[in-house]
Amino acid sequence: GGKTGVDHPRGKNLIGAFRQPSIVVMDPLYLQTLPQREALSGMAEVIKHGILADPGLFEMISGWPSRSDALLSKITPSLLARAVQVKINTVQKDPFERLGERAKLNLGHTFGHALEAAVGYNPDRLVHGEAVAIGLVLAHEFSHILNQCGPEAAERVKNHLQRVGLPTRIDQIPGANIDSITLMNAIEQDKKVQRGALTFILTRGIGQSYVARDVPRNLVDEFLASKLIRS
Repeated sequence: GGKTGVDHPRGKNLIGAFRQPSIVVMDPLYLQTLPQREALSGMAEVIKHGILADPGLFEMISGWPSRSDALLSKITPSLLARAVQVKINTVQKDPFERLGERAKLNLGHTFGHALEAAVGYNPDRLVHGEAVAIGLVLAHEFSHILNQCGPEAAERVKNHLQRVGLPTRIDQIPGANIDSITLMNAIEQDKKVQRGALTFILTRGIGQSYVARDVPRNLVDEFLASKLIRS
């Protein structure tokens, strides 16, 4: 996609640059060499792309077998191409993330990156796709708290992710022991923060994501505290 970044103890992808690639190569056969957890982790991004711009792709997953090896056979080249096309279209509209369109690809990532930072980027506890999965649910639930979407949006996203076998709650992270202060500290280091103002990618429903700027800290803190109490 043209963005390079590295993880840092203060936050994910805070150090990086834009460099447009000469070519992008994707080998679907490589999936067959991955542990099931890693292969399914990638499905979080596929589902996210469906949520963003391809409702048909999103709905396709609702008919998949639930949590079985047969599910991996559904990850076909045509499915991957359809998901990648969403990213291609988005990046071409806004290659340097100046218009707000490309930022929508970060749906679920502000919460997800905070969770990754909170566990010290330990893949035994949490891999990126799992963090994004939990982040997608949190983003939709937070959007509902802000009266931007109905509760059914979060429920549909949660059901799709559970069908694939991905976590949807913070308490599903092994040895969770995560507090809201740690998460807020990570969120405040997010690369979308500008002049100290919190920015999230939120939603008004499936296919209706938008960039929410100047999100009040106290609302985020209260929301995270409520999710951790439930955990």
